[in-house]
Amino acid sequence: MTEAPTPRSMWEQRYSVDHYHYGTDPNEFLRANLELLPGGTTLCLAEGEGRNAVFLAATGREVHSVDLTEAGVAKTLRLAEQRGVHVAAVVGDLVVFDLGIDRWDAMVSIFAHMPPGVRRDVHRRVVAALKPGGMFLLEAYTPAQIGRGTGGPSVAEMAMTLDGLREELAGLELVHAEELDRDVVEGTGHTGVGAVVQVIARKPI
Repeated sequence: MTEAPTPRSMWEQRYSVDHYHYGTDPNEFLRANLELLPGGTTLCLAEGEGRNAVFLAATGREVHSVDLTEAGVAKTLRLAEQRGVHVAAVVGDLVVFDLGIDRWDAMVSIFAHMPPGVRRDVHRRVVAALKPGGMFLLEAYTPAQIGRGTGGPSVAEMAMTLDGLREELAGLELVHAEELDRDVVEGTGHTGVGAVVQVIARKPI
């Protein structure tokens, strides 16, 4: 009997191809709101193949990233070398990865879908890990994305809602908070109109 693939093995397989599954350009929501993120130390969560971390590093920030997969981290480092920038990319499981306390000027989460219990705990630790005045930028798919075939999780519990994020990020001030449909074209992995939630939040000083 064949064992079901684990999340790690699924993502390792997805990222093991030569091409970048989600492309090499940054997420559009991140690009459009770059000026709202402080300079300094930035951590990209579940960074995948590195497109957002490399983009941020090119702006002069000190960028760290964590991803579940060896393949994703290898592609992050490859892309950083190609672009002539440095990203401190490490393999790590956000279930146990130490985000630190009052450590980061900015944290970024782009389509970092996790089981609800893990997500709530990670977001609680994000709040603690930001420096006072630090910013958190997130984009994720909402349950309305399920069945569209344009990317994202296959089950609603892995998606995020604005109401849920308001609770999970208690302690941060929401600067921008919206659910909307938008064109998401990122490599072959995200192609078409997506139902997304976008949040930019600040930790009070």
